[in-house]
Amino acid sequence: MTDITVRDAAAADTEAIGRIAIATGQDEEWGGADPAYVSHLLAHGRLVVAEHRGAVTGFGATVRIGAGPAGATMLCDLFVDPRSHGLGLGQAMLEVLWHDSTPRMTFSSLHAHALPLYARYGLDAWWPLLYLSGDVTALPAPAEWAVALASPGEVAGLERRWTGIDRAADHQAWAARPGGRPVRAARDGQAAAAGTVGGAGTEYGIIHLALSPDCGDDDARDAVVAVLASLDPPGGRARVCLPAPHPAVRTLLAARWRNEDMDLYMATEPGLLDPRRTVPSPALA
Repeated sequence: MTDITVRDAAAADTEAIGRIAIATGQDEEWGGADPAYVSHLLAHGRLVVAEHRGAVTGFGATVRIGAGPAGATMLCDLFVDPRSHGLGLGQAMLEVLWHDSTPRMTFSSLHAHALPLYARYGLDAWWPLLYLSGDVTALPAPAEWAVALASPGEVAGLERRWTGIDRAADHQAWAARPGGRPVRAARDGQAAAAGTVGGAGTEYGIIHLALSPDCGDDDARDAVVAVLASLDPPGGRARVCLPAPHPAVRTLLAARWRNEDMDLYMATEPGLLDPRRTVPSPALA
């Protein structure tokens, strides 16, 4: 451990972070290999790098979701160059990123080392996050729902009113992604869901969607289906990440959508995210 140093990252570390992300298979848009994502973390979260014998060989990041006692710290990233596995770099970064006692959560990969590491920091596994993709034309738009374009400020304002959480900076960043568009979904003329769609290539779809607290299970399902059915992606296919218990999952599977990947939601307490209402960004929730 004497050869390991963890420090706050700087813009000059962007290239090294990108190399580590690519080496660990994280080469998609809106990940460590994407300078726009790294810049967002530098400005609105905490991003650290781990050095081993003076070379940057790992990076990790957290963001704060909510404020005060109800807020939580989400681990967005924790990656180490495969050539440096086993040296304790991941644990060293977590000691810096999770140094306080705030509630914690993350979407863990299924890597064999991930779950035991997070468990040592008080997190339990609660449910799978499914990466669902399929043909949007196979989804009939639910009756009485209409989806319209919005502005990042309008979407963030609705989410803040419904949840008390300010995601304005995130919605601005999501809207700047390829194909990014803030959207508002209304039921019987009343706004019931708001979020941002976008993403490059096979990542295109719902990035994040917030729901009015007045919505029940049927509305939670219909909001997701309505937004997806409103999209016109190249090739007709889109993606959404949903907790396995979400009411929309059965509908999408019945429409021949497929689960392409899976993460594991881990948290210090089960109520930080509601699996029947949450439509999260895997990177920023």
